[in-house]
Amino acid sequence: MVRNILAACLAVCLFAAQADAQQLAKELFGAKRTGSSHRAAPYGGYAKGCLAGGVQLPETGPTWQAMRLSRNRNWGHPETVKFIERLSGFAARKLPGWNGIYIGDISQPRGGPMLSGHRSHQIGLDADIWLRPATDMRLSRSARESVSSISMRRAEGAYVNDNWTRQHHELLKAAAKDRAVARIFLFPGAKVQMCKDEKGDRSWLRKIRPWWGHHYHFHVRLNCPRGASGCQDQAPPPPGDGCAEAQRWVNDILNPPPPKPRDPNAPAPAPRREYVLADLPKQCSGVLSR
Repeated sequence: MVRNILAACLAVCLFAAQADAQQLAKELFGAKRTGSSHRAAPYGGYAKGCLAGGVQLPETGPTWQAMRLSRNRNWGHPETVKFIERLSGFAARKLPGWNGIYIGDISQPRGGPMLSGHRSHQIGLDADIWLRPATDMRLSRSARESVSSISMRRAEGAYVNDNWTRQHHELLKAAAKDRAVARIFLFPGAKVQMCKDEKGDRSWLRKIRPWWGHHYHFHVRLNCPRGASGCQDQAPPPPGDGCAEAQRWVNDILNPPPPKPRDPNAPAPAPRREYVLADLPKQCSGVLSR
């Protein structure tokens, strides 16, 4: 009798595990409302992983406000929260007209693929920082759903517009000089402008990488924390300050190169497959379970 009960329980558990393995990972992780009861640890890579023991960035701090609270994406690794505290404190102390920073998406409570939007932000080490100066640090929850950031680009990202200020330059510089930061993604025209304006040490510009979009916010990516053996660091940026590369992006925006001819015999590219749980690091099953 006991043996039959154990066998039945094992069959049910096996069926549940198989079902989870086939369900889309974004549905499993998107359904979790709180972090897991583990020690904080990122598993996998920025675009294919999960987050154990994620902590929630408080909705309002002395020098920051989390935006779009209905998304429940103000969760991250503790090192990410510490970084936000450092950068927002710098903004409040050093940037005229800024009382701190507005924070967009970090990660879901347990990381993993998101139901909508980003392909990265999966291990709690990515954070979007709005380019709108944070002047009002007492926004209501409803206001945080309706207030928008401000675009800084002109000519499809080839140049900055009149909203761009030296304060933006200094905020990005402070973020890039933070030792925890691996890369920062920003539209190419802003990188070119920063290359023109920076007169001192330019080594920190290496971390500012041109990328499409990213004219309402900049995307900070942190290095894997020390001792996080399950975390996969991104390769470091190429040597140099990256200014010539950013200028090439701008040149291609202003004078787009002719499209490469398509080989009529080549198969059509396969659509990107959505991840299921089995695609993620094996630790991610445990992250979902408690």
